Amino acid sequence: MSEMCPVDALGDKSCKPCEGGVAPLTEPEIVEQLKSVVGWSLVDGCIVKVFRFKNYYQTLAFANAVAWIAHREDHHPELVLNYRTCEVRYNTHSIGGISENDFICAAKIEQLQPVV
Repeated sequence: MSEMCPVDALGDKSCKPCEGGVAPLTEPEIVEQLKSVVGWSLVDGCIVKVFRFKNYYQTLAFANAVAWIAHREDHHPELVLNYRTCEVRYNTHSIGGISENDFICAAKIEQLQPVV
């Protein structure tokens, strides 16, 4: 079982390469980790959060910040952009489930400036 971390500790970590051979987190581990990233939930095998903004410019700026985090961590989410919302979905395709990397990236996203 992996060690559970609060958002600040998760946000200070870096993603580790995950190319298979690692077991995905169990549902109880995922539920425990979700306590560290407020507003995220488990949906269809992904951790998901919808961020809301005043306008498209703010939404796109947020999506670009998420892309920068994804590039730095080499761990990429699925993004669904609309005029005032950005849905972020993480799972680790190479292991067929959710890994600590997904929570590390979610925590880094939570450290971005507050959204409106």
